[in-house]
Amino acid sequence: MPLAAPDPAHTNVRAAIRSASEQARTTEHGPVWLALREHADLMDRAQRLELAAPDAGAALPLYGLPFAVKDNIDVAGLPTTAGCPAFTYVPRDSAPVVERLEHAGAICIGKTHMDQFATGLVGTRSPRGPIPNPFNADYVCGGSSSGSAVAVALGHVAFALGTDTAGSGRVPAAFNNLVGVKPSRGLISTRGVVPACRSLDCVAILARDLATAWKAMRVAAWHDSEDAFARALRQRPVVGPLPRLGLLSPLEFFGDALAQAQFADVIEQWRELGAEMVEVPLASFKEVAELLYEGPWIAERDAAVGPFLHTHRDDCDPTVYAIISGAARFSASDAFRAGYRLRELAAQLAPTWRSVDALLAPTAPTIPTLAAVAREPIAANARLGLYVNFVNLLDLAAIAVPAGFRRDGLPAGFTLIAPAGSDHALAELAHRYLVRYPRRARAGATIEEAGSPPQPLPDDRDWVRLAVAGAHMRGMALNHELLAEEARFVGATRTAPRYRLHALAGPIPKPGLVRGADGASIGLELWDVPDDGFGRFVAKIPPPLAMGNVELETGAWVKGFVCEPIALGGATDITSYGDWPNYVAHCPDLAAGK
Repeated sequence: MPLAAPDPAHTNVRAAIRSASEQARTTEHGPVWLALREHADLMDRAQRLELAAPDAGAALPLYGLPFAVKDNIDVAGLPTTAGCPAFTYVPRDSAPVVERLEHAGAICIGKTHMDQFATGLVGTRSPRGPIPNPFNADYVCGGSSSGSAVAVALGHVAFALGTDTAGSGRVPAAFNNLVGVKPSRGLISTRGVVPACRSLDCVAILARDLATAWKAMRVAAWHDSEDAFARALRQRPVVGPLPRLGLLSPLEFFGDALAQAQFADVIEQWRELGAEMVEVPLASFKEVAELLYEGPWIAERDAAVGPFLHTHRDDCDPTVYAIISGAARFSASDAFRAGYRLRELAAQLAPTWRSVDALLAPTAPTIPTLAAVAREPIAANARLGLYVNFVNLLDLAAIAVPAGFRRDGLPAGFTLIAPAGSDHALAELAHRYLVRYPRRARAGATIEEAGSPPQPLPDDRDWVRLAVAGAHMRGMALNHELLAEEARFVGATRTAPRYRLHALAGPIPKPGLVRGADGASIGLELWDVPDDGFGRFVAKIPPPLAMGNVELETGAWVKGFVCEPIALGGATDITSYGDWPNYVAHCPDLAAGK
């Protein structure tokens, strides 16, 4: 069926929600939806939203967007089954993440299909049966967030919530041509989520385009003081213009030549974007991945739902029951030994993050058919975990990015992975790729990303706005000093027309910005610097430069580099160049070192 795409900017909320509700009630693509809000209720919610905020805009960043919720996340008044009807309960309250999204203007349509108890990457482990892949019905759609992914791929909703403990948000994103955000652990509240492995669980966000996924992420990322697993994470700085990407070696595709060829194309595309590829051994990451299902972390799943499984065996998917009941073979001592081994492996892998900015990996090494999964339900699923299972155990963030189609017409994608707190940096990297290589829909049309990079996640620190006009600008030699203090680029601007720019004399080229009556408007950049790092940054300023106040063309004043007049002896007036980068570009000796 055609992959419809409701307009995220639709101002007629009732029309958008009516379309979503009607599409969700179709059954031609299988049991995508397990529970839906009543159509009249949805229309009433849409009307109230329109009347309350007809010009919502920035006040409600998700204004009128329909979304889906995986059936292990609570929505008030709708049954939560976690893919097992006998487990059903009806929550009085929605999970905090759902409440936040709705308070931001989004409207939940209903609950979606999943692998039972979030135990699976295939989307087939459900009493409702599997959902076929929207691009080829012979293949799996991925799981465990199967219904969430397919609901987005079919255009029923603008975005969806899934969960991701071992890849359950990333694998279905790859198999459905979607963006899948797997946040750092503790960044999004998991209260109101039926746990799989509670210490590892994350709420994931799936969307057709990065802009929508990231808007939802910026709303959902909130420190929930009532969630015992919540963390206040500072975000790492964005990656420079020439990223170093780690390539796991040797890569394994289990004989899938089409998947291998598609990923080879991805590597070449990143090289075209200026990335340096650094080989990273796969072995230790693979050993970590194997701990998840072949080690005592299975016992954490048993702690979550084992008591129910053991008293309702006939109500459970046989494969899910077999996996979780396997926890009985592990002792408490085994759990401690595995914990020690995980810490050893994490220590061995720590140097990786000093040599690369992120790992670049296939999201999945292959995509199995429904028939193949029926023949070997555990082995076929296990192969899909190779590049995803290690991520949460190692406390990493990840984003799954669509990368076009294989030669057989099936979607393919890659994942960018980096340490916890890299969520914004990874989204910014994904944006660079998607701007250059837009996501293609089935018919060949592209979904263009907005030109602006993703905005940083909300941060409750105090910030100092800083104007820089020289070597601290992007692409210049000292920009790394700003990034080291977790400074955030705000944008390019210009001074008021009352400044002159000079190239100061001395062994190290530097500009001097001087205010005077006879001046011009000089190009500069604005950065926000955390107040706790601003002092360290200022302490590095060498004379004759100083920190002062700079007037912008808007009339606003911000902190910025200024130059003492005494330093102008022997300096060259370069005001006519307009800004320091333009002057550097016209001086070959300077351009080499920037």
